[in-house]
Amino acid sequence: MATLPLEASVRFQSGMAIIDLKGEIDGFGEAALQAAYDQAGSQNPEAILLNFSRVDYINSTGIALIVGLLAQARKARRRLLTYGLSDHYQHLFTITRLADFMTMVPDEASAVAEVVKR
Repeated sequence: MATLPLEASVRFQSGMAIIDLKGEIDGFGEAALQAAYDQAGSQNPEAILLNFSRVDYINSTGIALIVGLLAQARKARRRLLTYGLSDHYQHLFTITRLADFMTMVPDEASAVAEVVKR
């Protein structure tokens, strides 16, 4: 089975940065994920939203990379939100307690509303 290398692009909206992810999040995606996070943080947004709607697979190394982003966000006192996770990954984020530290929302509009209300 061929893997789909991670692609990550950044856009800005309503005081937050949105990282659109596509492909697989594994050890090979570390550079792309970190570069996107660095670009997202460069404008000092209040929050960063990770869009997982086009992510096909996340392995344990990918989860560790996401934990690393969470640590960076917490250090910068920046909120990290997610949307687009499949039911499987929502469950995984819940049982690993990642969901305790990042807000999971159903869609981008909900993320904007969540950030604006604070």
